[in-house]
Amino acid sequence: MRLWTLHPEFLDTQGLLALWREALLAKAVIHGQTKGYKHHPQLTRFYEHDAPGLAIGTFLSYVHAESVRRGYNFDPTKAGPIPASLAPIRATTGQLDYEWGHLLRKLQQRSPGVYAQVKTREARAHPLFQIADGPIADWERP
Repeated sequence: MRLWTLHPEFLDTQGLLALWREALLAKAVIHGQTKGYKHHPQLTRFYEHDAPGLAIGTFLSYVHAESVRRGYNFDPTKAGPIPASLAPIRATTGQLDYEWGHLLRKLQQRSPGVYAQVKTREARAHPLFQIADGPIADWERP
């Protein structure tokens, strides 16, 4: 499971589809609808949020928005509303940089065309995350 800190605009088709599926699984886990993955490290930052269910729903909403931008047909009812006052999740520059390198390596092998389009761009975060200086997250397993 990879719930990217990066904005979903950088993902290729395979990556965006995988993110949608994995975030739906994360939503089911957070809402207690499945027995597996309860302690998956990628869920840590959602569990630490004051409203984990709203946070993962909001995460999914932004992924859905990216799918709409690309002309895909993801089911919007599976995401959540984007609350006006939801606190962002804190993430670090180290985590963002780590994920950027990880994604670029994936894209270079899997989607050279997308890689060529994004490799010179500056990484930016998924809108749910607020980036502050810091190292790779403790839950990350590089």
